[in-house]
Amino acid sequence: MDELGRLLEEIIDEKLVQAVLSNSRDAAYGDKLKIRPVMLKDGLRFQSVRYVGKQVFHQNHDARETGRLIEESLRDRFRQCEITSRDKSVTVLVSKKGKMTVKTRQIVCDAPGDLSHNREKEYILKEGCPVDFLVGLGVQTPDGRIVKNKYDKFRQINRYLEFIRDVLDQLPGEGMIHVIDFGCGKSYLTFAMYYYLHVLQGRDIHITGLDLKADVIRRCNELALRCGYEQLRFQVGDISSYAGERKVDMVVSLHACDTATDYALQKAVDWGAKVILAVPCCQHEINGQIHCESLAPLLRYGIIKERMSALITDAIRANLLEQQGYETQILEFIDMEHTPKNLLIRAVKKSRHMEKRLAGASLEETLELLGVDPMLARLLDRNQ
Repeated sequence: MDELGRLLEEIIDEKLVQAVLSNSRDAAYGDKLKIRPVMLKDGLRFQSVRYVGKQVFHQNHDARETGRLIEESLRDRFRQCEITSRDKSVTVLVSKKGKMTVKTRQIVCDAPGDLSHNREKEYILKEGCPVDFLVGLGVQTPDGRIVKNKYDKFRQINRYLEFIRDVLDQLPGEGMIHVIDFGCGKSYLTFAMYYYLHVLQGRDIHITGLDLKADVIRRCNELALRCGYEQLRFQVGDISSYAGERKVDMVVSLHACDTATDYALQKAVDWGAKVILAVPCCQHEINGQIHCESLAPLLRYGIIKERMSALITDAIRANLLEQQGYETQILEFIDMEHTPKNLLIRAVKKSRHMEKRLAGASLEETLELLGVDPMLARLLDRNQ
């Protein structure tokens, strides 16, 4: 703890941006602990926010108490801590045997600090703090400012990283984490995922991005090389025929068109991936199949039929994943004002048999009612 103690004495002051402790070893104490500086009437304090299930507990501390809280929490309650200050990024990892690894990286962050007691939402990647891949992709200027017409993309990237942060504890805590991104395109989010997991979180990670466009893949590989992202690789390939991995911990599929999403989900299930993140696009299949006399008065309007079919498609996919033992949610990705394709399917591997009993029969009845035979159901049946 001596190295960490000296570092905390140096870093816990007005330059601190935040500290996040996660990967809990004590569920009764909480799932996560966040600490940030606040300016109160009696001066600078550090506010801790402890998350216990759906409950949130706040407490304010001085610098010495804050350092002691972080040290004690890493010794007894959490296995990971990410600390960001104006000039340093620190990641602390604690192994199952109690061995502590401290990784420190110098950064330059010119974003103005906000020490107000109640402040607006903070982004994981911050304005004013230049990030190599954001500059390379034209989202940031070299001094860290967000390019005016890229602010929605910057916001989307941060929202995506929040989804990953929420499932971070589901990924392997030690060893290499294998991730594949199907239909990666220009790879804004693929680069963000690598930066967050490897650079900010200090995880060993290998990511493969797959897309059909050779020119896009070439540019992505060139940028990964310039950024020094050694375990980030892009290759040309089709989702349905891809067979380049034996073990994958997380599968990502963002805006893969129509049934390409189903192939991505099927491969994730076959690999037994711990986490699946999918933002489906162009859900045409069910729209062409759906036939239900009870819904005929609604389905006679083309645009209504199209939108209902898209929602039904994703609800079916979520149910099918639950049958395969995944705890599945459908979440809003970004606000509807930016894109109508704003739903994200997030699935975390749990108990197969329990979920199958809960979800199976009612889904079959629904498919029969709607007169549909979805691709994902056929793919999963084929592999049984």
